[in-house]
Parts: sequence; C-alpha cells; structure tokens
Amino acid sequence: MSLMEAWDGSDQLKRRIEKLECVNRALMDHVERATDRQGTAYSLFQTAITLDAQVRARTEELTELMRSLEETNRALVAAKEEAELANRSKTRFLAAASHDLLQPLNATQLSISTLADMNLGPNALAIAGQVERGLKTIEELIKALIDISKLDAGAVRPNVHAVDLNELIEEIVEGFEPMAARKGLRFAIRLKDMSVESDPVLLKRILQNLVSNAVRYTRRGGVLVRARPKAGQCVIDVIDTGPGIASADLGRIYDEFYRCEGAQGAESVGLGLGLSIVKRTTLALGHGLQVTSRLGRGTRFRLRVAIAHGPARPRDSRAQPDHASRTTLAGAQVLVVENDAAAREALCRLLASWEADVSGVRSLGELAEAFSAGAARPHVAILDYHLDGGETGLDALGQLRARFDPATPAIVTTADHSAEVADRVRAAGVELIHKPIKPAQLRALINHLIGGARHAG
Repeated sequence: MSLMEAWDGSDQLKRRIEKLECVNRALMDHVERATDRQGTAYSLFQTAITLDAQVRARTEELTELMRSLEETNRALVAAKEEAELANRSKTRFLAAASHDLLQPLNATQLSISTLADMNLGPNALAIAGQVERGLKTIEELIKALIDISKLDAGAVRPNVHAVDLNELIEEIVEGFEPMAARKGLRFAIRLKDMSVESDPVLLKRILQNLVSNAVRYTRRGGVLVRARPKAGQCVIDVIDTGPGIASADLGRIYDEFYRCEGAQGAESVGLGLGLSIVKRTTLALGHGLQVTSRLGRGTRFRLRVAIAHGPARPRDSRAQPDHASRTTLAGAQVLVVENDAAAREALCRLLASWEADVSGVRSLGELAEAFSAGAARPHVAILDYHLDGGETGLDALGQLRARFDPATPAIVTTADHSAEVADRVRAAGVELIHKPIKPAQLRALINHLIGGARHAG
C-alpha cells in the first residue's frame, strides 16, 4: 500500500468516526429528551394524584359544610316559624287582654267623671284629678302596646289612597294649639295645597306623635309644621326648639320605653312608645323618615310621602257631634245594653248625673223582657259591641229597631279596635266610641243624636 492510499484510508476512517459521533450525539440528545419527557410526565402524574387527594378532601369539607348549612337553615326556619307563632299569640293575647283591662278602666273613668261633677271640696277634686290622669296614662300605655304588637305582627293593613294633607295637618295642629298656648310657645304651620298617597288614619297617628313630642318637650321658642313638594315627593317637617337629641341617642330614640336625657326636664314625660310606633307605622306605609338634631337647639323630624296625582277621597260626611251642646240631658230616654256590671252601673250613674232617664240591661234576653214590660222608646241607645254568649250590640240594635223605629239612633261602644268591628258598625249606620269612654265626647254625641231624633219626631 502506498502512502497516498494509507492517507486516504485514514481520512475515510476519520469521516466515519465523525459520522458515528454525530449519530451518537443525536441518539444521546433523543434519549435525554425522552428521559426528560418521562420525568415531566411522572411529575405531572404525581401532581395529579396530589391534586386529586386535595380535591377529594375539599369536596368532603364542602359537603360537610353544606350539611351544616342545611341544618342551620332548618333551625332558622323553625325558629322563624316559632317567633311568628309567638308574635301572633302575643297579638291575640294583647287584644283579649286589652278588652279585659279596658272594661274596668272604662267603668273607673266613668265613675271618676261622675264624682268630679259632684259638689266636692278642693282636696277631693284634686285627688279625683290625679286619679283621672293616672287612668289616662294606663289607657295610653295599653293602647300603645296594642298598636306596637299589631304593627310587629303585620296585622295592620294600610288603606292607601289620596289624602288632603292640609285638612289633616290643620286638624292635628288645632288639637295641640291650646297646649302650646298654655306653655307660651309659638305654633306655626306652612303648607302647600297638595294631596298625598297614604292611609289617613295611620298618617294622622304618625304626625300626632311627632307634634305631641315637639310640644311636650319644648319649653321655650316654638314648633313649626310645614309641608312642601321636593324632588317629586311631599316633605313634611315637624321642627321644634326643644332640648335636642344627643348624637349618641339618635340610634336609640325608636326603641320602646327609651327616653333621651334632654326629655327629663319636660313638665309631662311621655311613655317612650310614641317614636317606636312612628317608626313601625312609617315602615308599614313605606314612607321615609329622617331625624336631625342639635343638642340644646332643637330637632327636626322629616317624613317623605308620595304626592297623589288624583283627587283626595272625601272624609266621612256624617255629621260631627256639636261640642257646644248643653250640659244636661234632661228628659232624654237613654237605653244602655252592657254585659259588664261595673261598666253598666258606672255609665248609668253618669247619664243619670246628666239628668237623663236611663234604663240598663245586660243581654238580649233582658232587653226582650224590658220590651214585654212596656219599656219606652229610647231617644238613643248605647250598646256594648261584645255581649255574652256571642251576642253583639248590633243584635240588640236589630231588636230595638224592629220594636220601635228603624231609624232609632245608637252608639256602639267597644274596647275592640279592629277594622272588622269598625266596618260592621259603620255598615249599620250607627256611631262608634272606643273604650275607655270619654264623657265629654259621649255627652256631645248624645246631644247631637237626640237633637236630630227629637227634631225628626
């Protein structure tokens, strides 16, 4: 072999070695990439196993939490139903208790009124006045508790329609002007001629409470009641220059029986229920209520009510009692149907002190016996609504009118403030007075009714 051939053979060997090295590097790269992929897949596999375990654990936790929430929800539903049942029971109890409490209270007030009309000495009159004021406080407390109970139970169904706001506010202001005048307070009203969408009875109760508080707790300055349109609504403000309310008290003024520190110096402290009733009533009506106050400067309560677009519904067109009537009922024949003996005796005694000719019975059976005995036609009948054995005063009215005159005037008295009773009495075309009976109101109403009856006769 020549040198040239040996050289060529060496070059070929080198090239083959280089090729082999290239192939080897390529194989090694492929093996390394495959190994890396296998390692990554294994890592992913391990990660998937770990995540699966975590998911299972979290799922079990969430399942347990859901079971716990379901049990809690069932407990809450049961508690809600129990609370609603207790609320309804409380409302029924207060309604029944109010009748039982107001009956003796009614008899006592009538007796005190009769006593005050007698020729008593100054000391006896002062004591009678103190007793009468105490009875009035008890009456207000019972009625306020009943109102709160009914509002909490959702038993109040607002009758919303267009209401003449000017007429309603003027009535309220007229009732509080004498009290303000006695205290030397300025009492002003600023009204725009407008109607609002509300329940007139509930709206009047709200404003009466606000005005009453303003007059009661204001010692100097005055009270302003104003109503004006603003931002598409009617804004009613009751503003006073009273002691004001501390900022710490503003969140608590609607709590039952809560009285602010500034109210302690007032000459007549309320029960602490008025604003609680106001808050609940505004919620029932869907009206807005705000309060702003500066300690030592005064308070403003603001009520927001929707403006009515239609005409206001006319008020009750029946004639109102003439409060300027004469003070005696001389010659008047008055029939009393009352199942409570104490209340019947007290009412008959009061009517007799007004010189009326009074006869009293406790039931429809006794009424029928009186007819058989030749009882005279009464000028007016005063009938308790709830009699014994499911009988009502309207049943007695039916017997009375069948016996004498279908137009015989009558007054139904009751401690039941339900709308159902009021509707039945109104449908019968007779007057309604809630117990405890106010003697002045009763006397004025009797004078009004017997005046019309005598004129018709």
